[in-house]
Amino acid sequence: MSDAPKHPADPANELASDNSAIDPRDFRNALGAFATGVTIVTAMAADGRPYGVTCNSFASVSLNPPLVLWSLGMFSQGLTIFQNASHFTVNVLGASQQALASQFAKSSDDKFAGVCWTPGLGNAPVLTDCVANFQCRAANRYYGGDHIIFLGAVEAYAYNRQEPLLFARGSFGRFIAENGNKSS
Repeated sequence: MSDAPKHPADPANELASDNSAIDPRDFRNALGAFATGVTIVTAMAADGRPYGVTCNSFASVSLNPPLVLWSLGMFSQGLTIFQNASHFTVNVLGASQQALASQFAKSSDDKFAGVCWTPGLGNAPVLTDCVANFQCRAANRYYGGDHIIFLGAVEAYAYNRQEPLLFARGSFGRFIAENGNKSS
């Protein structure tokens, strides 16, 4: 007999919320204890219109080669835009950009109204005044439960030393260093 974990034949089915003993709302509350940065991921639609969505599922994957990932819900309004885009930009928001995060989190015909940006690689919008941006070639995508995970090969990036915007327990926040000072 082996102590190796047994994997179900169809992990996607095993993890479906109607087949799991885990309560989805309570699980979401537990995940909220993990503070994340806040990003707006952008791409250019095939019709030439910019598109973006607020996202906190961004993570680094590899330094060599430089890879990052983020995920988007299967039923998201902009899913086909990101699936068809050659490039996307992950724009990391600063502490003063809460309103921008909220603007891109809501459904709207023109999320870019009043937003300053420049076209980046593949024309994916690079938002002005973010604390960092990662311009990525869409390298691959994977199905993960009710989300699609986008893997990006970073081809250009920029950053500054401004304070990042954080999100935890359903609210925006700021980083306080151990010495009690805000990050700088």
